[in-house]
Amino acid sequence: MMHEPERSIGNLLSNLPCKSKVVGALDWHREAGNVRAAGGQLLTLWGADDRDRDGSFRIFAAYLLDDGIEVLEHAMGNGITPTYPSLAELFPCALHMERAVYDLLGIASMEPDHRGWLRHGGWPRSEFPLRRDFDASRQFAIDSQPYPFVQVEGDGVHEIAVGPVHAGTIEPGHFRFSVVGEKVLRLEERLGYTHKGVSKRFEQMQQAEGHRLAARLSGDSAVAFSWAYCAALEAITHTGCPPRAANLRALALEHERLANHLGDLGALGNDAGFAFGLTQFSRMKEDLLRLNVAAFGARYLLDFVQPGGVATELPEDTPRLLLDHYLVLEERVSGLRVIYDNHAGLQDRFREAGTLSRESAVKLGAVGLAGRASGVPLDLRVHHPWPPYDRMKPKLVMQSTGDVAARVYQRFDEVFESLRLCRMILENSVAGPIQADCPLAEPDRLGLGLIESWRGPVIIALESGPGGTIRRCHAHDSSWQNWPLIEYAILSNIVPDFPLINKSFNLSYSGHDG
Repeated sequence: MMHEPERSIGNLLSNLPCKSKVVGALDWHREAGNVRAAGGQLLTLWGADDRDRDGSFRIFAAYLLDDGIEVLEHAMGNGITPTYPSLAELFPCALHMERAVYDLLGIASMEPDHRGWLRHGGWPRSEFPLRRDFDASRQFAIDSQPYPFVQVEGDGVHEIAVGPVHAGTIEPGHFRFSVVGEKVLRLEERLGYTHKGVSKRFEQMQQAEGHRLAARLSGDSAVAFSWAYCAALEAITHTGCPPRAANLRALALEHERLANHLGDLGALGNDAGFAFGLTQFSRMKEDLLRLNVAAFGARYLLDFVQPGGVATELPEDTPRLLLDHYLVLEERVSGLRVIYDNHAGLQDRFREAGTLSRESAVKLGAVGLAGRASGVPLDLRVHHPWPPYDRMKPKLVMQSTGDVAARVYQRFDEVFESLRLCRMILENSVAGPIQADCPLAEPDRLGLGLIESWRGPVIIALESGPGGTIRRCHAHDSSWQNWPLIEYAILSNIVPDFPLINKSFNLSYSGHDG
């Protein structure tokens, strides 16, 4: 069989080792199969309208392999509905990504499920916001249609609709349960309610400004996303981040991890009826956020990471203040872990609830904290370290049972490892500049930034335009991979356990919807 010609993608750079090539339709699917067979993972999928260049649409897929990132590009014509082979059979998490690409660009995978994902009636079905000829200033009347959830039929089966508006202050998401009594037979999620048009907004910004928008994609991952953006920009401009600035970025990233894990450990205790846990961990999180103000100038570090470095140096007396606090924090978290271990009510709710087996986690492409709690040994800081993690040698923390208890203990262990890394940064600090000049990127450069956030890998794919503009910027949160996991983890559990199981994953709506 003759294969379509291949060529190398030019001008692709990343903060991790990367390789790339352009493939035809046949090899688009064949190469994905090779990645799957080699144990690789789909990192993200995005499309592009390049009709102004060569009359084509393009689809990109980034994969993570043992030796780094591989990016495949496939070009299509500009027919009424350009199509490409679906990857969902090989990587189930690709299905929602492919549906989102269609909503935004009008290029469709050869997958029978063509239900909308992001549109929600916000623009007509004939309009595609990421096409070059789309007028972003236009206003459309809402044209929302009923969503065809998959129906489960049988004696005693009924549906429970939860959301999209919830009783608390959490973001919107629709969860449709098919149940017999209280036992869950099927859960189907519908997201996209927090779609903000971020990719289109990036196209209206200068390269030097984009990190601020990236930091606001998902507020609990501000450091990770802004670092990913800066890593992509620094790669395509050949800008080296000074060692001191890289250390401060890592310190901020570990503080972000600590704050989220502390908050989650309290919330998980509360969801299991243990309000004492919530009050104690909330106090510890608040103390850490106040320390952020002293160290970095803000509670949440939305503008700390900047192209070429960081915004501020640590005040002179801050390292000792932080080191002293880490000792107190470690002691308090250790004490609470003993309480969580020995509290019969918590253990009854945590153990064997929301179990995601290692086999299912691998098949579904679980990443980040959720994957490691199910025995998937992947942490970019450990397996694909970038400066300064390549010098710090982080330890892999992992659980095996894949239930709520495993995701709780994963957080405990990651807190202790993050505290160790923070001490290492401060005790082995070196003086030096915290900022390097980051020039404008030449046009038509493609850069990838890949960072392990507290939740899992976050990715920025940044393509430069002329005069310091952004031609396109694709942002990806690991929640794209992990939201479908909940549909499996909830099976055979009871409906009242859903809030606890959902919280144990604690995925991002905003980062997912973009």
